[in-house]
Amino acid sequence: MKKWIFFLAVLYFMPVVSHAEDFLGAPLIPERTIIKKTAARLEMKTGLSHDEVVAFYEKALKNFENIKFRNWKNATYIEDDGKMPWHSITVSKGGDRGTKITIVKDNWTWIIGTLILRYIGVFMVLMILLICMFVSGQIISRSVGRVQTKKAGN
Repeated sequence: MKKWIFFLAVLYFMPVVSHAEDFLGAPLIPERTIIKKTAARLEMKTGLSHDEVVAFYEKALKNFENIKFRNWKNATYIEDDGKMPWHSITVSKGGDRGTKITIVKDNWTWIIGTLILRYIGVFMVLMILLICMFVSGQIISRSVGRVQTKKAGN
């Protein structure tokens, strides 16, 4: 009995033994055909429907807290905002032709690009506020000056 418990524990806790596969820590759907695989990107296709693939990933990623699912018109975008080695899983809505799944590695280009856009965005907002304050100051100064000249003239 103890041997069976040990064997089941090994199967449960060791993904290699239980044949669970992953790419950069992201689980791979079992019924798939790999189209392209590099160190930073995996593209695969499956005969399962879009909803079945999304249900698989919802179940597989339910214990992770920084995972966001975004439903778009042509795809479902699964994004990790935490510290996983992968950045996103895109499940395309392929219809009868099958479903395409793309897993992309998290990279510094995306991180730095996002930070630069936010940095530029903050300064654009500040510049617009400065221009609006300057214009409103000019309008207020001119209107106050006209009121004072009318009072001085009377």
